[in-house]
Amino acid sequence: ALSEIIVRAGQLPPGTFNLVMGPGSKVGQALVSSHKVRALSFTGSTGTGRSIGLTCMERGAKVQLEMGGKNPLVVLNDADLDLAVTVALQGSFYSTGQRCTASSRLIVQEGIHDRFVAALAARMAALQVGHALEADTDIGPVVSQDQLDQDLFYIDLAQQEGGCLVAGGERLQRATPGYYLSPALITETHNAMRVNREEIFGPVATVIRVKDYEEALITANDTPFGLSSGICTTSLKHATDFKRRSTAGMVMVNVPTAGVDYHAPFGGRKASSYGPREQGTYAREFY
Repeated sequence: ALSEIIVRAGQLPPGTFNLVMGPGSKVGQALVSSHKVRALSFTGSTGTGRSIGLTCMERGAKVQLEMGGKNPLVVLNDADLDLAVTVALQGSFYSTGQRCTASSRLIVQEGIHDRFVAALAARMAALQVGHALEADTDIGPVVSQDQLDQDLFYIDLAQQEGGCLVAGGERLQRATPGYYLSPALITETHNAMRVNREEIFGPVATVIRVKDYEEALITANDTPFGLSSGICTTSLKHATDFKRRSTAGMVMVNVPTAGVDYHAPFGGRKASSYGPREQGTYAREFY
């Protein structure tokens, strides 16, 4: 029984560990509610994280939460176009977009907007979607039928809300069974649309057109989440200002929002994270 495993884990000598496998609804609940568990680190949805945090705080357990994201990538007129497209492609669609730090909102200044969309759509068309272990595969399958259904729901919803699907978004069939989906790019969106407010966790990115840097910054910060953000620009002035004023825990300049350095703290602000940071000395202090 799980309760017996937890008791035995509490009696183990320092430096030894037990690995407990099972569904989160059962194993997770037992770990969260057990007084034998003195600290808990969770990565998952914001709703589940809040529930875990409240339970742990009620019984005085240490808690570390990494939750959702709706990460913006700002592309300014002065950006290196080829670099910006590569950054967006990798940040939005690699790992099938199933990363909490993925670039899901591409906020593009109007002077570069059309060239950026055309170049990104062309690069997306060249991506190979297939079995993840095949040598020529760029994008693997979506993790499950539920996740695929969610991705397709938001692609359809975005178009109902006025967005334009300019690339991808198609269910694909391959020799090996799997939940294959061509990465989707949706333009003509605005920040109030559901597709720009809610985490999708799939290979779906939207484009929001803005007039200038200030509008781009305001749009990037206008989200309940605050995990990762990025900017593509050749302006040191704008890069420095964005790093200071972005309301995200991690800010990237001319690199994908989904990149991490293992020696550096990992975590966000607002509804994205709670408690001590992961990685680096913060993680060591937590444990």
